[in-house]
Amino acid sequence: MDVLHTVLDVKRRLRPVQMQGLRVGFVPTMGALHDGHLSLVSEARKHSEVVVVSIFVNPTQFGPNEDLARYPRDLPGDLEKLGGSGADMVFAPEVSEIYPAGEQTVVEVTGVSRGLCGAVRPGHFRGVTTVVSKLFHIVRPDVAVFGQKDFQQLAVIRRMAKDLHLDVEIRGAPIVREPDGLAMSSRNRFLSPEDRARALALSTGLRAAHQRFTSGALAAPELLAAAAAPIAAVGLTPEYLELRSAEELTPVERVEANAVMLVAARLGNTRLIDNQLFELGRGAA
Repeated sequence: MDVLHTVLDVKRRLRPVQMQGLRVGFVPTMGALHDGHLSLVSEARKHSEVVVVSIFVNPTQFGPNEDLARYPRDLPGDLEKLGGSGADMVFAPEVSEIYPAGEQTVVEVTGVSRGLCGAVRPGHFRGVTTVVSKLFHIVRPDVAVFGQKDFQQLAVIRRMAKDLHLDVEIRGAPIVREPDGLAMSSRNRFLSPEDRARALALSTGLRAAHQRFTSGALAAPELLAAAAAPIAAVGLTPEYLELRSAEELTPVERVEANAVMLVAARLGNTRLIDNQLFELGRGAA
């Protein structure tokens, strides 16, 4: 597994591979890897001959009062985990390599980035799309894999790739959960034991709403109430709890096409997100 740190080295390593016609799969990460990330690598391997993983804590997607400084960084540990994952190359650049002095260009997706995390974290998705656009131009992948836990991010990146006519297939991989149901996140390590227990209310609520859906409930108020009850029971007030269309993330009052319920909440200084798909034809009457 090659570990490279500069844009030039990545291009030198990949361009001959691409000239041979081999498909390149790409998994962008911010490190602090867990089994959820490794599942993305496995998914990329299914659709490509060469798999590239980037490890880069992107400063432009953090707001001034967010956790950039304390975001977990463990490159040696990440490389050890990736050693048996199927990754062929790791790109771990310095900030100055991605954002050279004097740069003036950003990439921004409107519409699908509004509301939800876009409302709570102004500028966040502009930072995401800017860095992912840069990474796509550096790696030139045939397929890129993102986790569905960051559902709005996945929708934003799909829209960016479509609007900019990028020659990359964007694939979403299912959420990987802890045995008790908590969605895996690099930030879970910051939870106190008490907050870790309370965090389960997010997945419990989503699961309760989905059970209502599989029993035939389609109205948003009923589904949202089912999700809200376990969350309120542990004293949490979500930043948002919404039901939206799965494609464009527009608010819906009734599930008449595939939809997704999304939730975000803060537990102490840790912000967690989760979601649940509601797919017609898979359980609902």
